Amino acid sequence: MDIDIISEEENPMLHRTDVRFEIVHDDATPSRLQVRDSLAAKLDKGSDEVVVHKLDTKFGMRKTVGYAKVYETADFARDVEQEHMLERNKITADEEGEADAEAEEA
Repeated sequence: MDIDIISEEENPMLHRTDVRFEIVHDDATPSRLQVRDSLAAKLDKGSDEVVVHKLDTKFGMRKTVGYAKVYETADFARDVEQEHMLERNKITADEEGEADAEAEEA
């Protein structure tokens, strides 16, 4: 699976970069998590900092075009992204932070 970056657009207000990319693959369309991990490795980021929004494969083609948002930190991703996108990309909430907040309230 080869990933080529088509365009990168900085979005400093939301602490992220919007990335459009193209994947050439030999087998079936790769899963969202495979794409996320490969894109994170190519951009030298953590996999929990990359949120893949769209993958589009034309019928019978071995080429997929996609769109992802690459955040500066995983915390920015959790703050900005909607819950269903975090679930799709397997980015979990900060469990320790929530446990500490509950302990302080008690």
